[in-house]
Amino acid sequence: MSSTEDRLKDLRNRKSRSEAGGGQARVEAQHNRGKMTARERLEMLLDDGSFQEIDALVEHRCRDFNMDKNVIPGDGVVTGHGTINGRQVFAFAQDFTVYGGSLGEMHGLKICKVLDMALKTGRPVIGMNDSGGARIQEGVASLGSYAEIFFRNVRASGVVPQISVIMGPCAGGAVYSPAITDFVIMVDQTAHMFITGPEVIKTVTNEVVSFEDLGGASTHGSKSGVSHFTASDDEDAISMARDLCDLLPQNNLERPPIKKTSDSRDRLCDALDSIIPEDSSKPYDVVDVITEVLDDGGFMEVQSEWARNIVIGFGHLDGNTVGVVANQPKVLAGCLDIDASDKAARFVRFCDAFNIPILTFEDVPGFLPGTNQEWGGIIRHGAKLLYAFAEATVPKLTVILRKAYGGAYDVMSSKHIRGDYNVAWPSAELAVMGADGAVEIIHRRRIAHSRNPEQERERLTEDFKETFANPYKAAALGYLDDVIEPNQTRQRLCRALAMLMDKEELRPARKHGNIPL
Repeated sequence: MSSTEDRLKDLRNRKSRSEAGGGQARVEAQHNRGKMTARERLEMLLDDGSFQEIDALVEHRCRDFNMDKNVIPGDGVVTGHGTINGRQVFAFAQDFTVYGGSLGEMHGLKICKVLDMALKTGRPVIGMNDSGGARIQEGVASLGSYAEIFFRNVRASGVVPQISVIMGPCAGGAVYSPAITDFVIMVDQTAHMFITGPEVIKTVTNEVVSFEDLGGASTHGSKSGVSHFTASDDEDAISMARDLCDLLPQNNLERPPIKKTSDSRDRLCDALDSIIPEDSSKPYDVVDVITEVLDDGGFMEVQSEWARNIVIGFGHLDGNTVGVVANQPKVLAGCLDIDASDKAARFVRFCDAFNIPILTFEDVPGFLPGTNQEWGGIIRHGAKLLYAFAEATVPKLTVILRKAYGGAYDVMSSKHIRGDYNVAWPSAELAVMGADGAVEIIHRRRIAHSRNPEQERERLTEDFKETFANPYKAAALGYLDDVIEPNQTRQRLCRALAMLMDKEELRPARKHGNIPL
């Protein structure tokens, strides 16, 4: 056998050891938990045959705690690049079969290399997390690699899309990398994220809580807002990541891809003519409005179970990816509160960073009142949403469906904070506050001194509604570009968006603004 053949055999053996991960027994254990292996996940994520691995032969350098006798090529993470529907992406998947997916120095530096290359080439990054956390045997070297990853996540933020898929444990400092990325997808009953685990919490605070209640997908999808999507299993999570990539540009210098549609831009939305109840206090589902307007009724809602009084998500309008922000009258009457403001503000800033036009459907009676909101900082949190809309320079289209009261009217992408195309339906009510409250303040004495206070209150309330609770005062002042029939909404928005796609808007030079975090 020639020396060349020996070298090739040696190379193949080394690659084979890397591909074997932690061995067959651990692979079977992974499958028994209902989880795919790291390589299986990457194969499903990327187009067939497109994955090209990087750093398959990297090994850890730890010589303490007998780690020098336990060296597995690849060091517990599979990294590389490939395509999703023909578009290049970088990806990594932590391998739970190798050292429990724990992050050591070299493991972390492999991820850093992927992030560096993504930033150089302008490609999205998808990370699949399944790790027991920092590798204790490597001490501060492990922590150093975590920080190197965090730094790169921050550098890449707003430059290339970053998606994190949590498919197992993700604890301690490990949670901060996904938290910095743009979207977090968690697998139900399998994924867990927390800073301190149930045992530590019990010791320190005497609280007893399960892994699932503390940091499961349901908890982070509905209570904390850390997660954006909840998947039923690994396959579902990977499908979500692929769908998300299809909607987004590859970097901040590109526009999102155009999606072919047979849905005419001039299609009338007759169902919208009767969607607003005659009684302005009655709710309706704003998602019905959104799906009626968007191409083919397609809408990918983001954070659907958290802060449900506001709806955010992606769809297409005349083939163009758009980000949708809409008040939800079904929940808290569509009021803005702390969580809703945070949810919408971050989404608006993501859309602005990646050249995605923002479509706003407004039906907001104001900010949610109460001591919990005021003491919790609704002023500061509401200002985030105001800041995000005012800062955004992408095309901004706003449709006022019904209520637009007080400061909340200003905040929801109004003409005053540079909405580009602002229209209203005839059912719109633009005022400082609702008629009942306004009459009580303006005509308090008149009502008190009338012979029939209740009848006088009703008469004054009706007068106020006729005079102010309509869109025509705002239209007369140029605060609205038009008042339109609801069935024309899609047609008008498609035409406005086509006109705005080449919009350029410069802002003063600065390092960055100081958003009220």
